[in-house]
Amino acid sequence: MSQNQLHAIVRGRVQGVNFRWYTRERAVELGLTGWVRNLWDHRSVELVAQGRTESLHELVRFLHRGPPSARVDEVEVDWQQASGEFDRFEVRFL
Repeated sequence: MSQNQLHAIVRGRVQGVNFRWYTRERAVELGLTGWVRNLWDHRSVELVAQGRTESLHELVRFLHRGPPSARVDEVEVDWQQASGEFDRFEVRFL
């Protein structure tokens, strides 16, 4: 089973609309580990997710849509080798 790591920054109206919570829910459904957090600019969310490549691609599709009240303007994606350091997917706070 192919494992990868995704680092992404999502920009738009993604803070104050439960974006992190919906992202965590979707990641858990997909069996991914990692974290998601708001950034200081008040318009971006950052995340790192690890797991099956197919599941990561599904998460990227979700990131482009976001939850119903979000407006996603841009998703910056960087693919990396999985480090295996996470045992769950969590919401982090700055």
